[in-house]
Amino acid sequence: MNNVHMDFEAWLAIATIVTGIVWLLDRLWWSRNRSDGREGNWAIELSRSFFPVLLAVLVLRAFVFEPFRIPSKSMVPTLLVGDFVLVNKFTYGLRAPVFHTKFLDLGEPERGDIVVFRYPPDPTKDYIKRVIGLPGDQITYRDEHLYINGERVPLKDLGIYDGPDADVFDTMRQFIEQLPDGPAHPVLQVTGRRGPEVSVTVPDNKYFAMGDNRDNSADSRVWGFVPEANFVGKAFMIWMSVDFSDFDVRWSRIGHLLH
Repeated sequence: MNNVHMDFEAWLAIATIVTGIVWLLDRLWWSRNRSDGREGNWAIELSRSFFPVLLAVLVLRAFVFEPFRIPSKSMVPTLLVGDFVLVNKFTYGLRAPVFHTKFLDLGEPERGDIVVFRYPPDPTKDYIKRVIGLPGDQITYRDEHLYINGERVPLKDLGIYDGPDADVFDTMRQFIEQLPDGPAHPVLQVTGRRGPEVSVTVPDNKYFAMGDNRDNSADSRVWGFVPEANFVGKAFMIWMSVDFSDFDVRWSRIGHLLH
């Protein structure tokens, strides 16, 4: 069983259980004893009002969709700081709230998926990266090139990147990387800097994840593999984007589908 940490979902589950118990007791016993038609005390009335709302939010958040905010530049240019993404919670199966134990298997992560997962060294933190290596894959990252099972992954050079969240003091180049059996997607490299190099075989039930901003991402090259049990879901859409440097809404990014 996974460790439990008191995140928003845990507090939401506790609030739902407490208000649900009060609501049920009121329905079964307390309301029958109020023969004069009076309302219950404030705790009963609060529980009656909030339990259905809390239950609906818990079900949606635990089993359907969950919002996440992008806090770092590790997935630039695909995701920018201030993007808010929706994560599909049932793509890889349904998990019990709080305990995160899978009780219905609906699929496994695929190469190229943008995934949210509980950070292996500290499961209280959520990370977002791209799945690069599947169980059994040989993954090598050397001289700014990715190799999967001995084959070099093609890179198409798009030139200098000067878009949003570009490094101020470094020159960045943008490439299109074509994953085998996966999507083509943009990656960034910083000229004159080399990201962490690694050559590993992905164990069973674990995955190798990397950020698209290859020289500005702490990922599986640094802290190791992502256990299957740590996956939260697949990010599929940007539902809001805010440039917090001047609090401008990036309207053009809203509704953008991720791949």
